[in-house]
Amino acid sequence: MKKVIIKIGTNVITKDDGTLDTKVLAQIVEQICQLQERGIQTILVSSGAVGAARPKLKLKKDSTKITRRQVLAAIGQIELLSQYQKLFEARGMLCAQVLATKDDFRDRTHYLNMKNCFEGLLSNNVVPIVNENDVVSVDELMFTDNDELAALISSMMDAGTLLLLSSVDGVLDQSCKLVISEVNGIGAIKQCIRPTKSKFGRGGMMTKAKIAQKMAEMGVTTFVANGKTKNIILDILDGKKIGTKFIAQKVKASSVKRFLAHSEGHEKGTLIIDSGAEKVLRREISSLLPVGVIKIEGDFKKGDLLRIRNETGENVGLGIATYESKTAKTYMGKKGKKAIVHYDHLFLQNE
Repeated sequence: MKKVIIKIGTNVITKDDGTLDTKVLAQIVEQICQLQERGIQTILVSSGAVGAARPKLKLKKDSTKITRRQVLAAIGQIELLSQYQKLFEARGMLCAQVLATKDDFRDRTHYLNMKNCFEGLLSNNVVPIVNENDVVSVDELMFTDNDELAALISSMMDAGTLLLLSSVDGVLDQSCKLVISEVNGIGAIKQCIRPTKSKFGRGGMMTKAKIAQKMAEMGVTTFVANGKTKNIILDILDGKKIGTKFIAQKVKASSVKRFLAHSEGHEKGTLIIDSGAEKVLRREISSLLPVGVIKIEGDFKKGDLLRIRNETGENVGLGIATYESKTAKTYMGKKGKKAIVHYDHLFLQNE
């Protein structure tokens, strides 16, 4: 069955005062139900919890930024999911809440456990509704915004399509009046994007465009469009030219490479490679052999995440260790030894 990940921004489902817009919520739920009836499995990544709580509680002035966010999320998440639950049940469907932090995607065990949960829900025709777990998130555990969370889930679940729905019609051209219908490489549109953020959300169009292009490079067709537009989800999936489409590469990255692409910051060690090894990795389908490694930093075990850098300190990519650091240091610089990172467990930046 096809899988679609739909991300709904705060400004899509809230009114100007921050309260939930039940009419828009109803439109979104109706479209998702129709997708399910077509045999298309859907995961909904929905913002709005913090915004929904703002009109309900006047926080003390001495509250920290993180505390304010935690309190509002704890209150607003109940109302947000309650509204979704009522709307789905009215159509004879069930939804489920899944809350996540960035650490859930950095640890391979957490990653696989979450993937198993999603697969179980989808196989039972339950719509997962995902949001960042703002109650426990602190700065180092926070996603850039829910666009990033949606991208991580798209990679995890091998989705074919990702929809990033906000309160704008798509990526606008330099005149800021016309929507760019298709993008094949973000370089051509960077100058068109303003560095502004949404009213209630944390992200902005530049964040969306970068994430959309990264997903397209990994083989996921990604759209940026206006979630308030009637029938927007069905129209996009029916092939109508609406919003901005980021064209996917023909070859989709493997599940392991998709995991590695989003695992930065959780490395257990670092491999410094020479220029020859870097050229081979960039030009050929090749594993990283110990002969090309000139320095090893950190202690790691088989299966740990490794950072790969070149001689000048630039990041080359990420990989999974084939064996522990003690053996790797013994093999370093030698020919005829087993690959320290196999090609199937290697992700090169700008690959």
